[in-house]
Amino acid sequence: MTPTIAPRVRTLVLLLLTAAGLLLAGAGPVSAHAALTGSDPRQGAVVDKAPTRISLTFSESVAMSDDALRVLDPKGKRVDDGKPANAGGTTYAVKLHSGLPDGTYTVSYQIVSEDSHPVAGAYTFSIGAPSATSVSVTDQSAGGGVVGVLYGFGRYVSYAGFIVMVGGGAFVLACWQRGSGVRALQRLVVSGWLALTAATLGLLLLRGAYTSTAKLADVFDLTLLGQVLQTKTGAALVSRLLLLAAAALFVAVLFGAYARPSPTTTVNDGASRRLPDSSEDEEKRDLTFGLGIGGTVVAAGLAASWAMSEHASTGLQAGLAMPVDIVHLLAVAAWLGGLAALLVALYRSADVPVDSAAVQRFSRVAFGSVLTLVATGVYQSWRQLGSWSAFTGTRYGQLLLLKIGLVLLLVGVAWISRRWTARLADTTATRAREPEKEHVNAGATAGDSEHAAAGDSKRAAQLARQRAAIDTARQKRQRDADPNRFGLRRSVLAEAGVAVVLLAVTTILTSTEPGRTEEEARAATSSSASASADTSSGALTLDMSFDTGGEDGKGLVRIDLDPARVGGNEMHVYVERPNGRAFDIPEVKVAFTLESQDIGPLPVVPDHITTGHWTATGVQIPMAGEWSIAVTVRTSDIDQTTVSKNAQIG
Repeated sequence: MTPTIAPRVRTLVLLLLTAAGLLLAGAGPVSAHAALTGSDPRQGAVVDKAPTRISLTFSESVAMSDDALRVLDPKGKRVDDGKPANAGGTTYAVKLHSGLPDGTYTVSYQIVSEDSHPVAGAYTFSIGAPSATSVSVTDQSAGGGVVGVLYGFGRYVSYAGFIVMVGGGAFVLACWQRGSGVRALQRLVVSGWLALTAATLGLLLLRGAYTSTAKLADVFDLTLLGQVLQTKTGAALVSRLLLLAAAALFVAVLFGAYARPSPTTTVNDGASRRLPDSSEDEEKRDLTFGLGIGGTVVAAGLAASWAMSEHASTGLQAGLAMPVDIVHLLAVAAWLGGLAALLVALYRSADVPVDSAAVQRFSRVAFGSVLTLVATGVYQSWRQLGSWSAFTGTRYGQLLLLKIGLVLLLVGVAWISRRWTARLADTTATRAREPEKEHVNAGATAGDSEHAAAGDSKRAAQLARQRAAIDTARQKRQRDADPNRFGLRRSVLAEAGVAVVLLAVTTILTSTEPGRTEEEARAATSSSASASADTSSGALTLDMSFDTGGEDGKGLVRIDLDPARVGGNEMHVYVERPNGRAFDIPEVKVAFTLESQDIGPLPVVPDHITTGHWTATGVQIPMAGEWSIAVTVRTSDIDQTTVSKNAQIG
């Protein structure tokens, strides 16, 4: 790398890594992949009798610890009894203590969804009548805090390590076999193996705290680690570590026996060169074939450790989605990992420069990988989204649009790289046809050195080393001066930069609730709310005449309550003169009373909006029944009256 280019490369890489880190840091705790779709008692309900148990229904199967469901009384004391149990399908229940007093109770849950992501939440219900409560559930931080950030960073590093190791090895075997002896490429692939191994160990240790307490001090808790090893995710991480041992053997052979130079034979002219040897070529081909098969099996196994524990393993067509996900990950590694290897070969391989044929071979591999990614990506998008509206209506869809844009940008830059590759190939072919004057001059120099060698063999060896150094420097200057190679370097560097950000977005995407699941959860929640309310009821309108007895004290007050159901409502109050014109009065107050259940009065003080118009939002009706709605109007400092009407709400 030239002195002027090196600082720019380092600066660009640092900026890209910083951008990736900001994307990961801004992701926050992962979204809920198992959404709460129903509960009994339902959220905000006021029940007459204390229930014997609490049941929660989720959009998919979940894993629960002994403390996954907690029910707290108004003072914050736990009133649940025993370990949560499956009550059928995706419904889970926990028993409650008997004889619970009236008041508002808090239900807190912290579970792990089937695709390995933690989910936490809470809601309240009341027995008898609502009451003030000081219960706090701020400890519901599954997937958050410092542990969440470290876990997200570990997932990013593990993806990056897998891509670099698998893609770098594939680049050497399929595109540039001479690269097996290049130190820079060896360090790249080994760094990928080390990163993936370290990240996997870190994820295994962080997993227990990540899905439960979110406390950094619990990372080395052996009890939590034992629980993690019994889960699907824990088994996947352990399997990944075992496969990494096999990957270490593959890397050792690839950069050991496979990279060993062929034996040389001295011929009559005194030069040492390789002579054709069919048995040696056959052995090399056999080793290439064995490494290719073995490496593919190991890489597929590593990819399966993600596919079998995350999005692909749950939901629609899981049996087909998992192999598709494996192929998708392998295509990503072949493209982006090979791109990283090509970048290293272009910038860091001075002694063994990468040739245009190797670049062309990688271009074909990358093209095939892109086609594979399009096919598998379309299927994955359909499976995870389910509708066009999910593209813009869900966070998963929005991130997917960003990923698609980055892929298109990457393909555009890759097209530029293909043009530089074609120009480089044409230049190489032209130079090969030119008379090799340099070889003639080199031969003359070699002849001169023979005379020197006859007098002093040590001097001859020194001259040979000097000539070799001069030739290497000259070749490097010629290579760096080639505008086509320089253009290819810049375009490949730009590709790598986009790939770093793309990988960060992909990591966030894999920890985001799929659009299909989010929309199904919304629909289920809406359906449940509709089923629990009286579908025949709608917006309620009540007209009540009033007379405060003072001057200008007669009029009409109108109450609009929408949707007039259990839960939150929007209320509008209108005050009119007998002639129908709106007018202002000093004060309006409303109270709701359910005498049959001895609930209320529940006071509401609406806000003044404009002349003769007041409104209040979030008016809570705790249960259905025949409610008395009383309105107090004050037309002067001393003149006021209260009028009321009964109406069925809920």
